[in-house]
Amino acid sequence: MSEEKSLYGAAGVRTQMVHDGVARLRNVLAGTFQFNDRARPATGLSFFAGLLDVGYHEYMAVSTDSVGTKLLVAQMMDKYDTIGIDCIAMNVNDVICVGATPVSVVDYIAVQEPDPDFLEQIAKGLYVGAEQSRVPISGGEVAQVGEIIKGIRPNRGFDLAATCVGLVPKDKVVVGKEVVPGDVILGLSSSGLHCNGYSLARKIAFDKMNFPVDKYIADLKRTVGEELLTPTHIYVQEVLEMLSDIETTKIKALVNITGDGLLNLNRIAAESVGFRVDTLPEPQPIFHLLKEWGNVSDEELYRVFNMGIGFCVIVPDDSASIARVADIAGEFGVSCQRIGTIIADEAKRVFVTEKGLVQDELFFKKQT
Repeated sequence: MSEEKSLYGAAGVRTQMVHDGVARLRNVLAGTFQFNDRARPATGLSFFAGLLDVGYHEYMAVSTDSVGTKLLVAQMMDKYDTIGIDCIAMNVNDVICVGATPVSVVDYIAVQEPDPDFLEQIAKGLYVGAEQSRVPISGGEVAQVGEIIKGIRPNRGFDLAATCVGLVPKDKVVVGKEVVPGDVILGLSSSGLHCNGYSLARKIAFDKMNFPVDKYIADLKRTVGEELLTPTHIYVQEVLEMLSDIETTKIKALVNITGDGLLNLNRIAAESVGFRVDTLPEPQPIFHLLKEWGNVSDEELYRVFNMGIGFCVIVPDDSASIARVADIAGEFGVSCQRIGTIIADEAKRVFVTEKGLVQDELFFKKQT
């Protein structure tokens, strides 16, 4: 599907434009690697987290991310005590993709007005996210930028971002270099939309359907606002437990399913491999409802949303490995199942076979 015809594009998200813009940023910023040979990144600028060699037996892993337009749902509900969980999640879930243990987070809060009660509510969510990740928040910044940020609720405009630093022994790095055809893709359940696709979700629910934020939806068993504000699941503890038993789990790659959905699979380091996703579990009702309400095509649905899979683990086709990963996930209340297989593919594409989808550069299209 072309971006011009997509609902996501109509909602203001320009995938191709941002891809081209980020490519230009990388071309310029890669030149900064020359400034300090000791800290030259061991991974490229497109991986989930950068790995910095600071001269010891460990790499430092670094990732930065924000919450995005989910913040507008928090404003609509005038509820700010969970959005910090999302901010932590978006960063720590990337850092663990290289096998690193998160060790510190710093946050950045840009506000229209620095109301103490408002900031305290944001802090409560940050605390819970840090608790779930077992990582301290060691610093941060509050910027008063009322002339820049305008919210949809008076004096409640804000942006929330963070940076996470992690550590991983050099011989324990996981980036997917050893992934080969025949390996298995295991999917860990998401808690809902997480933080991605909210421009489209909001356009469908609040513009097209004209729902108030407190509209009760029987299929969801709660209001649409409560559903859309569900915090992103943090996978740190279960993934670190899996990595601690790597002799059994034999993990080869870890993939955070964030923006661009299952297309994140092809960010792993292995070359000439493809990803055949053919056994997806039934996703949460919100995904079906957004498809129905917005008349969203499968091509767009699977590109924009995680469709019930928030994280993937790639392991050999070994029953003991698969069972151990599933058991650990279950201990943390996360369902895990085999969703696909690694295949040989020079173009390194993602296939969602049950929907007849194949990756076409930055998008999905129907297979012919």
